[in-house]
This record gives sequence, structure tokens and C-alpha cells, in this order.
Amino acid sequence: MGLKKIFLRYHPPGIVLEYTRQEKEHKKEIDLYELSPDDSSESVAEQIIENERLLSSNKLKMITDMIEKIQSKLREETDHKFHLVRNIKAHLLPITNVAFNKLASKFATASYDRTCKIWDTETGNQLHSLEGHDNVVYTVAFNLPYGDRIATGSFDKSIKIWSTEDGTCLQTLTGHGGEVVTLQFSPKGNFLASGSMDTTARIWNIETGQQIAKMDDHCGEIISICFNFQGTQILTCSFDQTLGVWSAINSSLGKRQLKLIGHTAEVSAGKFNFRGDLILSGSMDGTMRLWHSVSGQILSVFQDFEDEVLDVAFNLTGTLAAGCTVNGKIRCFHVNTQREIGIFDDHPEDEISRIVFSPSGNRLLTASVDNNARIWCAQTGRLIQTLEGHTQEIFSTTFSYDGKTIITASKDNTCRIWR
Repeated sequence: MGLKKIFLRYHPPGIVLEYTRQEKEHKKEIDLYELSPDDSSESVAEQIIENERLLSSNKLKMITDMIEKIQSKLREETDHKFHLVRNIKAHLLPITNVAFNKLASKFATASYDRTCKIWDTETGNQLHSLEGHDNVVYTVAFNLPYGDRIATGSFDKSIKIWSTEDGTCLQTLTGHGGEVVTLQFSPKGNFLASGSMDTTARIWNIETGQQIAKMDDHCGEIISICFNFQGTQILTCSFDQTLGVWSAINSSLGKRQLKLIGHTAEVSAGKFNFRGDLILSGSMDGTMRLWHSVSGQILSVFQDFEDEVLDVAFNLTGTLAAGCTVNGKIRCFHVNTQREIGIFDDHPEDEISRIVFSPSGNRLLTASVDNNARIWCAQTGRLIQTLEGHTQEIFSTTFSYDGKTIITASKDNTCRIWR
């Protein structure tokens, strides 16, 4: 068994070892979820080497340097204040969704004006206008980490796959009988999963455009779909009050593994944690639930929301879970203890439609109908910054992969870039 390479992983923090065993290549990930900027980098490195037989003492300086780079990233985000760098009049009608490519060099906007546009993040220049849908373009996704393709889902019941290099339409995927409202590429980029108001989810081969699996066990609209980070499972969230867990493995592609029952109203959102062993869901019943992704067991029920939960999020390490409500409430909990973190009491009683963690997990970003996005300390609930300037409600917001850039997209037809 021989060590070949050592890689640094910033989000979530960790070190990846590439090695050979019996002439086959393998990969091992060392998670550093609890790493703090104040920890001794050399002590952490010594502990890693002591516990990992692939590493010898002559790697101490290399591992120490890697730890210090991760800690530098954590400090950088903690101290950073965002400033408006671009205000882009992106569309003729309201924007529905935004998405970054992995390097944040490009981003895409989808709109009620039936188009999707690709932009240069640095200059704010439009690169391509993707035209061809006959109704609202509601959802958009890059095939991360490659970023050479983009998928759009529309109220015209179709999905289109486009080249991000020249803006040409590569495939038009048809089969859904209702509006396509959610989609995501698999982590390897070979499949696309979609969910529709027709109560079905489908999996597509992006090279041929052929449907390769149909998941039709829900009896209500599917409003959210996602792969786990390992690419082995798909999660669907439905207005039938349930979640579905489906196989994303070739030999059993699209086969239902679990039906998660417990919510008493429509399920509004669902996410996997990074390891893929936990699922977080939010519902119009005013609760957020934590599930085991293999057994389907309910591990926790968070009931302190007082109103409909519209969105949920894990931090990348899976140690924190957060949700937001229609009446402006934000709740954040430690996953292991279910203990609530801080009091997010500086938000007006206006609907919060989106909540996301920064890549390091130190901050929470929310988007609201009061025209503002807000950045919060995830550890205390303290309001750090309000991103002001939009003149109508913000539909969508997201961090870039490195956490240095934020995009906010609004009903006022503009998107704003913050750094």
C-alpha cells in the first residue's frame, strides 16, 4: 500500500489521501469538521499522522501547512463584510432562480421572461441568452464540478440542456406532463434528475436525452429533488406530505428505497448532509424533521417554528441544521443534541423564502420578501449584515463555492453581485 498524493479539501474541511493497494487506486478522506481557527495547526497535524498509517512523520510540515490554509479560510470568512460590486438589469420579467458554476466565474439566471442567461461574474457582462422555452424558466443548474453544461426546467413541461461555452441547445427533454420546477445533475454529471407538478420525478441520460427512469409513487406535486453528495441516492419532496428516497445506482436506478412519512402537511424542502447518512426536511406543518437516510427512522422533530417552514439547510459538516418560515422566523440547531443556537430576533415578520449556509458553515444567508438578504452568525444568531438595494422581494440567493461571492435575485428583474 503506497501513498501517491495528498489533497486539501476546503469545504467541508478535510484532507484527501490518494493511494494504491494491490495495484488499484483508492481514496481516503480525513474529515476536519471540528477544526477551529484557534486550534494549534501542528498539534492537529500530529494527531492526524498518529492516527493514519498512510502518513509518516516526514509529512508533518506538509499537513501542518494544509491545516493552516484551512484555518486561514475560516478566519477570512468570519471577518469579511460584503459590498455591492454589480447591479445587473438581467431580465424583462422577474428572476426565478440563480446558480453559480463551481469556480464562480459564471452564473446563470432564470426568468419569467422565458429565457435563461449566462453571465461573467467578474465583469457582469452577458455571455449567452438561452432562448427556446415557451413558458416561464423556473429552475436552473450547472453540471458541477465541470460547468460545461447547464440545464433549465420550464413551465412549458420541458427541460433543455445547453452548452455554457457557446449557448447552443444540446438536448430537449420531454415527458413530464406538468411544470418542471426542480432539477439537479448527479455529482458525476452523467445523469439529470427532475421533479414536476405532474407528481413524477425522472432521471435522464444527458448525452442521449433519453429518460432512463421514472419515479411515480408520489400522489402530489414534487417541488424539490436532489442527489446525495456520493451520487448514490435521490431525495424527492412532495405536496403529498412525504419524501421519497430513490436509488441512483445503475443496477437499481430509480427504485424507491424509502418513503418517509411523518409530516402532516405539504413538504416544502429537503436536503442530504455531506456524508449522506442524514436527511433534513421542512413542512407547512410548522416542523423540521431529521431522518436516517438508510433506515428511514425519524431521529428528531424540531417544533419551535410556530408557522410554515419554507426552506431548510445543513451546514456542510452536517453538525448544524437550520430552517426559515413564512412569518420571518429562523431556527438553527445542533444536530447531535437538538439544542437551539442563539436567537435570530433581528428579522421582521416577513416571509423568508431561502436559507443557505456559507461553505465553511460559519454564516447563514437568508432571502426575504422585505427586499433584503441578511447574513447571520450561525453560532450565535447575531445579525452580521443586511444586503440592501433591491426594490422588490428576493426570490433566490446563493454563495459561491469559496464563500467569497453572493448573488441575490429579485422580483425587480435585477440580480446583485456582492463580494
